[in-house]
Amino acid sequence: MSRCSAPAAGQARHWGMTLTDQIEDRLSNHGAVETLAEELQPVLRAALGRLPQGVVSALHGDPQGHPLHPALVHLPLGGWMVAALLDFLPGDAAPENREQTERAADLALLLATLGAVPTIAAGWTDWSNTRRQARRTGLIHGTLAETAFLLSGASLLARHKGKRGLGKALSGAGLGAALVAGLLGGQLVYGHGLGVGATLSKRQG
Repeated sequence: MSRCSAPAAGQARHWGMTLTDQIEDRLSNHGAVETLAEELQPVLRAALGRLPQGVVSALHGDPQGHPLHPALVHLPLGGWMVAALLDFLPGDAAPENREQTERAADLALLLATLGAVPTIAAGWTDWSNTRRQARRTGLIHGTLAETAFLLSGASLLARHKGKRGLGKALSGAGLGAALVAGLLGGQLVYGHGLGVGATLSKRQG
């Protein structure tokens, strides 16, 4: 009886939830995620505490009055999407045109990977102040973003070694991870109000 009730309970919990809510629930609502978040957050806060306050303030986005991370996301995500588009254009073009397309894809991927560094740094800085569900979801969001970054770096290395097919597969997987990360990032802002309350209080105060 208990074996049948577990799926039913899960279906009941997901009733009325959006697709994003369900993805968030399946990925982040586990005891192991909460435990890991509880252990990592103090370590991250200690590391940030050793940085100059101006650096931490900039990563939070204090100078411009709103979080920096959402503004930076466009560079890596846009670059990864451009690289994927160029990677999978029809391959029947003239050799010289195909070579130019490959170089453009590699450049877009390189710029995206470089742009991911400050983006991820700003994101983890914001995550250091999260609590409860936002902390769990943010941990999955950040882990997926780092996965995309690592896969992109591996793709660049494979391309450099002439293994273009492997490079395309790696960067494609990285883009997939980045898109899921973006979905959870939207949930953090619009579902949990991460970064919104502090910005509103500053403007209203």
